[in-house]
Amino acid sequence: MANRRNFLKVAGLGMAAASLPALAGASVKPFSGQKGSFKFHLGVASYSVRKFSQEEALDMTLRCGVTRITFKDMHLPLDSDKATINNALALCKAKGIQLYGGGVIYMKNKEQVDQAFEYAKTAGMEMIIGVPVHELLEYVEGKVKQYDIKLAIHNHGPGDELYPSAESAYVRIKNMDKRMGLCIDIGHTKRIDRDPEQDLVDFADRVHDIHIKDVTAPTAKGTTCIIGRGVINFPSFMKAVVKSGYSGTLALEYEAEANDPLPGMMESFGYVKGIMAML
Repeated sequence: MANRRNFLKVAGLGMAAASLPALAGASVKPFSGQKGSFKFHLGVASYSVRKFSQEEALDMTLRCGVTRITFKDMHLPLDSDKATINNALALCKAKGIQLYGGGVIYMKNKEQVDQAFEYAKTAGMEMIIGVPVHELLEYVEGKVKQYDIKLAIHNHGPGDELYPSAESAYVRIKNMDKRMGLCIDIGHTKRIDRDPEQDLVDFADRVHDIHIKDVTAPTAKGTTCIIGRGVINFPSFMKAVVKSGYSGTLALEYEAEANDPLPGMMESFGYVKGIMAML
């Protein structure tokens, strides 16, 4: 693996400056690498900032220099009425952030499926990052067609009886509507000792979203850590993302340091942006 410090240097002064206490209240401009030669975008899965309010989650996303987010239900409850959702959308617009999806949303019965799609429609979301039980996949496909909202099935690695890997979801949806797809969580993928890069290549036609994180070990005992400090070969993975032509979002789902995630999130994005600058 390429030397981590070199990538952090290339990430530039933007990350370092944003980390200074004196600039704690300052905004950070979105990374220029999100435009131009890269088809994909960077974003945040709001579970990363689960201990913070909706507005704090948006501000922390901006501090990381990105402008795309998916809301977990602690930031926008699934049973929110239209007024609550409209207020959230107005706040996102005021902050200059695009709420492109919601999740992870679990779907154990038809009522939960119906609720998820109405929620996403009202919020103008382009996709649901979800975990429907196997028996509901055909019902969910019908909703995908009705609402024209993508479903991205999220894998959860060791111990997940439904979708431990991207492949376990892919084999069930490969003959369904193209909007039935995957959210590959590369951390959980690595925790079952699969190669995230190979899964991206093998299932590229159905990858709608990617959750990025690093982990400490390629086993069930592996835990989330700052990107670049774990066992995932991010330079190689990012090259595969570019080569695949992926045009969705690389959403950071930072599960560590729940009470103070921002430093780790910023360093993680700095590492990823350093790789992008090298590419």
